[in-house]
Amino acid sequence: MAAPHVAAASMASVSLPRTPLPERPGPGAPRERLISGPFLSVTVTAFFFFLYIGIVLVSVPRFIEEELGAGEFGVGLSVASFAAAAVFARPFLGRLTDRFGRRALMMAGAVMAAAAGALTALATALWHVLLLRAVMGLGEAALFVAASTLIADLSPANRRAEAASYFSVAVFGGIGIGPTIGEAVLGDDRFATTFLVGSAFALVTAFTVLGVPRRVDRTAAPAAAKAPLFHRAALWPGVVLATGIAALSVYFAFIPDHSREVGLAGSAGLFLVYSAVSLSLRLLAAKVPERLGAHRTVSIALVTLTLSLVLISSVAEPWALWLGAAGIGAGMAFMYPSLMANVVNRVGDHERASALSSFTMFFEVGSVAGGLVLGAVGQVFSKQAGFFGGAVATVIGLVVLWRFVVATPTEPEPATAGGLAPTAS
Repeated sequence: MAAPHVAAASMASVSLPRTPLPERPGPGAPRERLISGPFLSVTVTAFFFFLYIGIVLVSVPRFIEEELGAGEFGVGLSVASFAAAAVFARPFLGRLTDRFGRRALMMAGAVMAAAAGALTALATALWHVLLLRAVMGLGEAALFVAASTLIADLSPANRRAEAASYFSVAVFGGIGIGPTIGEAVLGDDRFATTFLVGSAFALVTAFTVLGVPRRVDRTAAPAAAKAPLFHRAALWPGVVLATGIAALSVYFAFIPDHSREVGLAGSAGLFLVYSAVSLSLRLLAAKVPERLGAHRTVSIALVTLTLSLVLISSVAEPWALWLGAAGIGAGMAFMYPSLMANVVNRVGDHERASALSSFTMFFEVGSVAGGLVLGAVGQVFSKQAGFFGGAVATVIGLVVLWRFVVATPTEPEPATAGGLAPTAS
């Protein structure tokens, strides 16, 4: 999925508000439409792209350990290189998305990822993989920032957490199914073929993206406004998100090899359980974040992640891995939608791309921390120690949430209307 480069003074002024329950339409009042043709087009495009990401998740760690002999720390470096490149790019992606349109950035990201995936088949040294993983990180960042901004553009203001839940079906579906495809193609050592298959899915994305709108009209944007490279409204929600992603990244990095050590044939089934649980909760409980409020929902998510990682760390048995995968899926189901909607609803329309590029940057901040710090813990001690380190990260996230977010609430800025019409301009 480097450290945050924002001054401490900015950190002190940002907090996550107690998200009020959205107002319900009165009897006979029409409910604003959420699911539309453009919304589905963006979601389908993201699904194909994250099939590619899922294939990479199970193939690259094994390639680094088995073919290149670089060990757990090499796996951690590959995660960090992917994330560091995306962190570097995120502050600029918001402006690029506004300037060239959402579709253009999605197209560029898909093409970059496809090229990097294909070239990984030719890699013969760790530095080759690290360089190509950085290109993959740039591609993923461009596609995800543009797609998530477009989803927010298309959604009614009081249904954005619900929209993020539905959109994330593409992410979790791709990550869940992709590893199954990857391990089926990979077998014992068909790494080059697997990388080419993954690249093909990214290339498909470059064609499906032609069906999404270039941008969405935003009538409330000030004519001369220029959004900041980093939006401070994203900071504290982003820090909380980063702790969960750090834990998730070490799970993704170590579970392919750890599952085989424990006695499973591979990790594809674990990824499938993880994604199935997340998908089910995000579809069936998509309205929960709006109803419970952000701090309650995220607290439940972090506690669930902590318990799951402690179980995986302390019990080296197949049943613990299955139960832990389900718990991690449940925890991740509720974290991102609540935090994303909070960030979007606190900024104006003309700042939306900037706020989301800043917020989603913390995916990579968390991945860097998980890849470097927890990867080093796994290399020096054991994979189980790495998983326990992930649990520590989620506890830190819980402390940050209650100490700096819930304790200092602010009122959200008035939200502008969502569900705006797509345009080709």
